[in-house]
Amino acid sequence: MVDLQTIGVLMTGVSVTVAAIYYMFTLRINMKNQELTLKAQQQNLETRQAQLFMGLYQSLFSKDFIEAEFTLWKVKMKNAEDMDQLMKNKEKYIAWNTYGTYYEGIGVLVRESLVDIRLVSLLISGMVIQFWEQYEDVIRDYRRVMNFDRMFIEVEYLYNCIKEYRSQQPELSITTPKWLGDGVSKER
Repeated sequence: MVDLQTIGVLMTGVSVTVAAIYYMFTLRINMKNQELTLKAQQQNLETRQAQLFMGLYQSLFSKDFIEAEFTLWKVKMKNAEDMDQLMKNKEKYIAWNTYGTYYEGIGVLVRESLVDIRLVSLLISGMVIQFWEQYEDVIRDYRRVMNFDRMFIEVEYLYNCIKEYRSQQPELSITTPKWLGDGVSKER
């Protein structure tokens, strides 16, 4: 005959087994939900990056940016004095500021990992390299003369990131078009 104590032990064993099975199912469901949540977050991040990238792309081909580009590539500067002269010419200053601050903003986005350097490199690596190498000496001189160490520091950062990325991905290397004139990149 089965005594009361044996029934109690069996009931305890069954209860523990049922609890363990319930716990395993609950863990499995929670893990699956976490995977789905992470996947949704990744897709959301990719969508946001794509939206941000398209905004940058649209700005790049806006009428104002194209006019600034057209004006800026005719500007020749060698030092901080030349930049002071540029700042006295409204059209040239607007072109300089439009172009430089655009790249400065992209540099911040890359530094903060909001935009992938791969995307930036595919879209505008040649333009950034052209800008920095054409005006690097002027920018550095202006930083020194005006004691303005952060002037276009994010453009310089972006330039360095692009150069590093391109050195790791030589098949994506882009040369500067000859029609851009004297500001041809120092390194090809």
